[in-house]
Amino acid sequence: MSVEKIDTLVVGGGQAGIAMSEHLGRAGIPHVVLERDRIAERWRTGRWDSLVANGPAWHDRFPNMTYDNCEPEVFPGKDRVAEYFVQYAKMINAPVRCGVEVTRAQRLKGRPGFRVETSDGVFEARRVVCATGAFQRPIIPNVIPESAPVDQIHSFDYRNPDQLKPGAVLVVGAGASGSQIAEELIASGRKVYLSLGPHDRPPRRYRNRDFVWWLGVLGKWDLEAMAPGTEHVTVAFSGANGGNTVDFRRFADAGCTLVGRTDSYADGTLRFADDLVENIAAGDAFYHRMLDECDAYAEANGLDLPLDPEARKIGPDPDCLTHPVESLDLAEAGITTVLWATGFARDYDWLEIDTFDAQGAPLHQRGVSREQGVYFLGLPWQSRRGSSFIWGVWHDAKHVADHIATQRAYLDFHETAQAQTEPA
Repeated sequence: MSVEKIDTLVVGGGQAGIAMSEHLGRAGIPHVVLERDRIAERWRTGRWDSLVANGPAWHDRFPNMTYDNCEPEVFPGKDRVAEYFVQYAKMINAPVRCGVEVTRAQRLKGRPGFRVETSDGVFEARRVVCATGAFQRPIIPNVIPESAPVDQIHSFDYRNPDQLKPGAVLVVGAGASGSQIAEELIASGRKVYLSLGPHDRPPRRYRNRDFVWWLGVLGKWDLEAMAPGTEHVTVAFSGANGGNTVDFRRFADAGCTLVGRTDSYADGTLRFADDLVENIAAGDAFYHRMLDECDAYAEANGLDLPLDPEARKIGPDPDCLTHPVESLDLAEAGITTVLWATGFARDYDWLEIDTFDAQGAPLHQRGVSREQGVYFLGLPWQSRRGSSFIWGVWHDAKHVADHIATQRAYLDFHETAQAQTEPA
């Protein structure tokens, strides 16, 4: 079997892989990007139909190209985002090979580099960049047995309300996905129950500036680590319908029943944790702290931004908040579908390298793993809060490419020096 040799092999042709290719190309590093489907395939087929970017077009992009025919403040749809990366790959002449799946990567014995097996043959690469991110395998918690008389679907497989059986829907998860899907189902006329865990609830827009702008000027995109105890706190924000602040009281006013964190199931009945009031209060507190920080920044810097007193008004608590539902008989409630917006797990089974902890998380520093020649890109909090976002992954890719270039320079020096000392 013939073996193709390359300096750096990038696995994954999404936003991380395209960003990596740009910086490797600029540094003159020979590389190839392998993508098992199409460029940015997860944006196309791993999202619901109405999904838009969580940030406006001026923000959710790479620095060197804007969106065609898209106003800066518009939230581009998922297919438009995917096409953006296709156009970007063409602009930088990225060596992407689509339809090639990587099945195994092992370190070579007795010499540097890796043997990488794919659906299109074998590669030998001096370095491997895993640019698949950390959202490979949808997680459905082991709460409701598969034999229960209710459909269970993950947000990864959700497309639109018409896809689901007639009847009420329980959405589990109050992050960006869960809140957006719940709102879409409510608007479609469905009876919706929304199970809320701990969450942050930022303003979408305040004093004529978008949330992502405030995160930037306040330095929050560049935070290097989560605050202790916030590892399982999701963020409820949305660019849907032009971008509005997620307001769970407004959901309730539209007919949604809010419940606490989904806890257990037995004999057709779901039970919920006694934490709904606490979770809503914590989300409200985060919201007001964010407004306070924005006001303080505007005052300290003399920014002439319009005041927004309406933003501080919180509506009355709905009945489901003053009298929380502790349990639901699914049949009595007419619930035919439980939609799990509960995130994803890592899947690096193909990478047979000793660079993971006991839970399977990559061991790395800013994407440089403890195993020489192995790199990661697109991980949440890889170097900062913004690492898993479009613009953030571009900056992380530059750091990884710079590290690879430095290692190549050391090797070039060694090989040159060795050649000079060898007898003629």
